[in-house]
Amino acid sequence: MDETLARHVMEAAEALRRLLDCEAPEVPSLPRPPPPPPPPPPATVTRQEAVAARQRPAAFAAARDASGTSRGSPVGSIPQFAPAFVDLGDLPEDLEALRAMVASCTRCPLHATRHLPVFGEGRTASPTVMFVGEGPGADEDRTGLPFVGAAGQLLDKMIAAMGLAREECFIGNVVKCRPPGNATPTPDQAGTCVPYLHAQIRALRPRFLVALGATAAHALTGIPDGVARQRGRVQRYGDIPLVVTYHPAALLRNAEYKRPTWADLQLVMARLRSG
Repeated sequence: MDETLARHVMEAAEALRRLLDCEAPEVPSLPRPPPPPPPPPPATVTRQEAVAARQRPAAFAAARDASGTSRGSPVGSIPQFAPAFVDLGDLPEDLEALRAMVASCTRCPLHATRHLPVFGEGRTASPTVMFVGEGPGADEDRTGLPFVGAAGQLLDKMIAAMGLAREECFIGNVVKCRPPGNATPTPDQAGTCVPYLHAQIRALRPRFLVALGATAAHALTGIPDGVARQRGRVQRYGDIPLVVTYHPAALLRNAEYKRPTWADLQLVMARLRSG
């Protein structure tokens, strides 16, 4: 890395630290996180495992044991979700054709209460980072654009502090229509809509994926663990590196999430500048 680029990266990292610590002065500066672990070697997948993986997106939030308690993944494990096994049915590989399909979608009841579907926006050819949130809110439902409210303004600042422009990223959500009252999407709603997300990733081929919040984490990893269990490491979505972190709306509600979010975004920055 030349000296100019190294200086730019360090300045961006410092700006991001200031941004995420600005409302929590009691939080000390963080040391640099350790380098991300190397990806696990490819595993041999049996036919039975492939069938199970195909079923995972539609029921990603339903993994529970007999007592009704969600099952967590083993501590320290790094799940590798294989998008090749996602059954995308009749979904096109062309992004604009997929956008038109989302615009006319009536596959779940959310279409009846939406104003505008929110497909996502940003660079459509190998975006540097694809950020995935939960679903549209009131501002997004009115404009048809993702992350335009208060959480979106914070996300814009986070992207800029990472040394990136919103225009070189792609920003979307798991569900494309607003749940009434900004409620968390139900498993049925998310399971019906999540194939669109996987088809978007197939068409976009982003360099990096960032899951913002639990709904996005479930959709991209296929496991029901919350953000606290999944964050803090680089995972894999096929051959695309993936980091799970807190949704910007959670940072607006609870300043304690700023410190771990800063560490997660440092992982993204480190991986981008190394590769």
